[in-house]
Amino acid sequence: MRNELSIRRFGFALGTTMALMYVGCVFVMATVPKEASIRFFNSLLHGVDVESIMRWEMPWTEMVVGVLETFILGWLFGAAFAVFYNLGSAAPTAGETKPPAEPPHAS
Repeated sequence: MRNELSIRRFGFALGTTMALMYVGCVFVMATVPKEASIRFFNSLLHGVDVESIMRWEMPWTEMVVGVLETFILGWLFGAAFAVFYNLGSAAPTAGETKPPAEPPHAS
């Protein structure tokens, strides 16, 4: 039996997840003190110092555009993943045989 991923649904799932993560980052930066935010994001990025690239004043319109862009990129990555997964699952694996063809039905 062949398992296929729905390209549209997988794209929406990844896009929504990434957009929610973006909103979560915005929430952390808006509610946590600056030093704690820097420590948090540095630990997520394995000690990379993000202090010089972090912006603390962001217009809400830019945040909305960022959420939309992140959703679109997530959708595209999810759709591409589903396409490649489906292409890989279409090829028979070692030891797998095709099911026998059904005989034609008499009319």
